[in-house]
Amino acid sequence: MILYLTLPVLVMILYSFNAIPVQPVRQTAKFWGFTLEWWRDPLGVAGLPEALKNSLSIAPISAAIATVIGTLLGLALGRYRFRGLAAVSFIIFIAIAVPEIVLGSSLLSLYVEWPSLPILGPLAPAIGWTTILLSHISFSIAFVAITVRARVQGLDRSLEDAAQDLFANPVVAFFKVTLPLIAPAILAGFLLAFVLSLDDFVITNFTSGSTFTFPTYVFGASRIGIPPQVNVWGTILFSAGIIAAVASVLSGRRRGKA
Repeated sequence: MILYLTLPVLVMILYSFNAIPVQPVRQTAKFWGFTLEWWRDPLGVAGLPEALKNSLSIAPISAAIATVIGTLLGLALGRYRFRGLAAVSFIIFIAIAVPEIVLGSSLLSLYVEWPSLPILGPLAPAIGWTTILLSHISFSIAFVAITVRARVQGLDRSLEDAAQDLFANPVVAFFKVTLPLIAPAILAGFLLAFVLSLDDFVITNFTSGSTFTFPTYVFGASRIGIPPQVNVWGTILFSAGIIAAVASVLSGRRRGKA
């Protein structure tokens, strides 16, 4: 199973070094030999730099906003009991369980009809970079909220009570006790939202208009042949994800020892 899951990634890494002799340079099934040419010029393909720029600018912004909103929502769901709690939890579940093609088409309908709304019409964004950002925030919030809620539900409330017994007001108790305890979940939620935004294709394809992100660029390039630089950037992004995951685990272990 591990080999089955990792084999496509290993093939991608291998073919980022494929010395393709044909012109125009497009990925082939044959491995012609080893070369570093594509690594020396990873942006040497028309359209790829702009697609990467869009993906790498949208992902951190959407992840940051979704993390803030999702953390507050996760705190409310994990700590308090209020009227409508079950309904909110169900909506979050629906946001995760609904097929992406349904969510993407729904968001596209919203953006198309937005200008005709009586009050919000003047605020309608142009379909492109902004609508991709709003879409990624919308589906990332639920994942962050569930991650933070699970952490909040496992907290020992006596620690916060002890802080308030020592004359810490609720704000101080939150920043000194609660926030450090849920920080690993917040970081995990941010990384999850970042990755979901970076590799999303279906929803982005519905709401991007003429704007390309890295996944939609790869899909378009696949119809005429994928350039080897795509494998290079896939390897770079995969390596960055591995480094971030290892750093998160090591950071959690250090906090546990402390």
